[in-house]
Amino acid sequence: MTFYEQLVTETQMNNFSRYYNVYASGGTAFPLTKKSPLPYAEQIKEFVKKVQEADCIVVGGASGLSAAGGGNFYYEDNESYRKYFGKFAEKYHFKGAFAGMLAHWDSREEYWGYLATFLYTTQHAPIRKPYLDLDAILKGKDFFVLTTNQDTQFVKLYPESKVAEVQGDHRFFQCSRCCTDEVWDAVKPVEEMVHAMGEGTAVPKELIPRCPHCGAEAFPWVRGYGNFLTGKKYDEEYQKISDYILAHKEKKILFLELGVGRLTPMFIQEPFWVLVNSLPKTSYLSVNRDYAFLPEAIEDRGLAIQGDIGKVLSDVLTEMGNDQKEAKDERIAGE
Repeated sequence: MTFYEQLVTETQMNNFSRYYNVYASGGTAFPLTKKSPLPYAEQIKEFVKKVQEADCIVVGGASGLSAAGGGNFYYEDNESYRKYFGKFAEKYHFKGAFAGMLAHWDSREEYWGYLATFLYTTQHAPIRKPYLDLDAILKGKDFFVLTTNQDTQFVKLYPESKVAEVQGDHRFFQCSRCCTDEVWDAVKPVEEMVHAMGEGTAVPKELIPRCPHCGAEAFPWVRGYGNFLTGKKYDEEYQKISDYILAHKEKKILFLELGVGRLTPMFIQEPFWVLVNSLPKTSYLSVNRDYAFLPEAIEDRGLAIQGDIGKVLSDVLTEMGNDQKEAKDERIAGE
């Protein structure tokens, strides 16, 4: 087990599992700072300062980051949900894309019609604006991305060597029985199912993907759908984030957390808190629409901004541009 996976396991066992009711009600087991937050404009300036002063940045991107850019159809019956899943919503009446995983389907062909739609939607989604703004903020910095998102946004931007997807990826299938350690391409089979389905809600039976080894139905390589394969690729994802942190542990690392919810604090948020507390040169920054959690133990090296992630990243980018303009003006005035 890599050191980062060990951190995840420990935080889950020591906190989330023991105090589940606290997390379920929107809290955390960590004692939080009692300091009043800075005014918003000062928070944005502090964000810019932390990025500029960091030797390197570890980005922790979670569901709130995608939701801020319009990927908010997972839990809500909203406009984007109706756009992509309208025919299933009308027929089966579930609210939000994830609810379809628990729906009672008329057949496996219907189930795969829905699942292929789900996977196709994320596989082919354009890179959302918050991700593009984040990319601009990171320009020129040494960085690595850890994400619990399975929607392929980060790997559309960066080489896979710079991204650790510890919760899976919608681009891959696995065996539903885990008879093999292999994962394989899901993009082409999903496209074939969606095109064959047309305006209907079911795929042809012969297109239902199956394991090439045992013949069982395939399964998205994604935690949360059922029998998630924690094999070779899973280990490789944890190895990447572990190697990066260990290689940079003596440097000024900024741990930048974006959009972690209360269901999965053990993958990004709490390991970041532990690392910042144990590595004295590091700092911590989070942006979250619903929570501004800053542990008391790292309050002097941390900043938690509660606000819309898309707006915050846009405002940071604007502030960085203002800083560059002011620096340029000062150089011109001094000539």
